[in-house]
Amino acid sequence: MKGNNKEDEKETKTSEREIFGICGPLHLNCVDWRIPDQRRSIAASLVQGVYILERDRQEKRLGHKALAPIWWDFFHFQLIQILVDQVDSSTFGAVFEYKHHNPNYYHPMASQTAPPKYVIAFRGTVTKPDTRKRDLHLDIQLALNGITRNSRYQTSLQAVNNIITKVGQGNVWLAGHSLGAAIALQAGKEMAKKGCYIETYLFNPPYTSAPIEKLNNPRLKTGARIATSVVTAGLSLALKGTKNKHTTQQHDPFTVLSSWIPYLFVNPKDPICCEYIGYFEHREKMEGWGIGGIERIATKNSVVGLLSGALGREGEALHLIPSAFVIQNVIVKEQDLKLAHGIHQWWEPHPYWHPKLYKFR
Repeated sequence: MKGNNKEDEKETKTSEREIFGICGPLHLNCVDWRIPDQRRSIAASLVQGVYILERDRQEKRLGHKALAPIWWDFFHFQLIQILVDQVDSSTFGAVFEYKHHNPNYYHPMASQTAPPKYVIAFRGTVTKPDTRKRDLHLDIQLALNGITRNSRYQTSLQAVNNIITKVGQGNVWLAGHSLGAAIALQAGKEMAKKGCYIETYLFNPPYTSAPIEKLNNPRLKTGARIATSVVTAGLSLALKGTKNKHTTQQHDPFTVLSSWIPYLFVNPKDPICCEYIGYFEHREKMEGWGIGGIERIATKNSVVGLLSGALGREGEALHLIPSAFVIQNVIVKEQDLKLAHGIHQWWEPHPYWHPKLYKFR
C-alpha cells in the first residue's frame, strides 16, 4: 500500500513546466505586437494555458490553487469559453479575449500591429489516465485522415465559426500544438476555403505521412521523395484524371487555399512534424529542376487520401497545404523526442529560429 501511495504522489506532483513563474516567458512584461517572435511566444503560452486548464481539472486545483490563469492573465487576456470533449469531458481548447481591445482602432496593417481580439487555442495529447484513451484514439483517427468526423473537431469548428461571425477574420488567431495544431490547421483550412484567412500558429503540427526527412543519406532522401512524388502523381492521374481535366485553377480547392499562410513551427529532430520541412523544400527543388508538374500534382494529394477517396470515404490528408511560413528550431544541442516535440521551446527567446516563406503559385 505504501508503494502505491508513493506512485500516486509522484503522479500528482506538479511539474515545474506548469508553473509560469519558473518556466514562462517572463521577459515579455512589455509586449510589442509588431515583433513576430513575441507574437509566437504569446500564442505558445496560450496553448500551454489550455494544457494546464486540463491538468487543473484533473488535479482539482481550484481558485488560488489553479495554475492555468497566469498563462493568459500575464498577457492581458481573459478566458471566456472552455471547449470540452463530449466523450471524456476533458478540456481540449479555450477561447481567450484580449482585455484592452479598442473597437475604434483601425490601421491598414492592424492584424500585424495590434493584439487579436480573440485567440482560440487547442492543446495536444495528454497521456494522463483521464485523457490517454480518448487522445490516443484521436491520434489514430488523425493518421487515417478521419479527424473531421470527430465530435472534438466539430466542436472546435463551431467555436471558430461563432467567433468569426462575431468579429471577423482580422481580429482572431488560431493556435494549437501537436494534436491541437492538427485541429487548428483543419479549421483554418475550412475557413480559408470560404475566403476567410485567419492568422494561425501551428506548433509541431503532425505530418500524416512517413518522415522521410529523418533519413541521414541526402541521396536516399531525395530519391525517396522523387519516388513518392511519382507514385502519388501517377495514382492521382489514374484515379482522378478525368475529374481533374474539368477542374480549373480557379476552382481547384488546393489553389483556393494558397492565399492562406499559416505559421508552422517545426523542429527537425521531431519525427512527428519534421517532414513539413522536406515537403516544402522538395517542392521548391522540383520546380527548380523543371519537373514541377509532377510535384504540383503530388503536392495536392496523398496516397492514403487517394485510396480513401477510391473507397468512397471522405477525407483529404491534413498536411496538404499550399503555402506556409515555416519556422525551424535548429538548436544544435541534442534533444530527445519529448523536448523536440514540446510546446515549451516555442516561447523561449533564442537565436536558433530559421524562417522561410513558401508560397504556392
